[in-house]
Amino acid sequence: MKTRVIQNSRIPKLLSWFIPIKAITIGPFIFVDGEPSETLLSHEMIHVQQYKELWYVGFLFLYLMDWVHGLLVYRNFREAYRAIRFEQEARYGEKDSGYLSARQRFAWKSFSVRAEATDG
Repeated sequence: MKTRVIQNSRIPKLLSWFIPIKAITIGPFIFVDGEPSETLLSHEMIHVQQYKELWYVGFLFLYLMDWVHGLLVYRNFREAYRAIRFEQEARYGEKDSGYLSARQRFAWKSFSVRAEATDG
């Protein structure tokens, strides 16, 4: 399925219960509050690849498991979010214009849930 970017979406604001978000990727759909920067779009495209690798449901399951683990360890919503392996990889590659084309499958596995959440 082709990736679709939906700009000026209300979805990111509606989902900003715990931490403010500018965009959210759900499968092949990227919902953005306003117009995305190149960095934000790159970050979300990395998530699209992660979704595909894990057949969507697997991504959601592991994302939630990482977040719950982070909550137990850090007791802080923002730090728990930053500790999610998928978010670590997306932050790692978001500023590298060649990252997606050179990215190895399952690259998120090289990041640890126990990684220091306050990095980057």
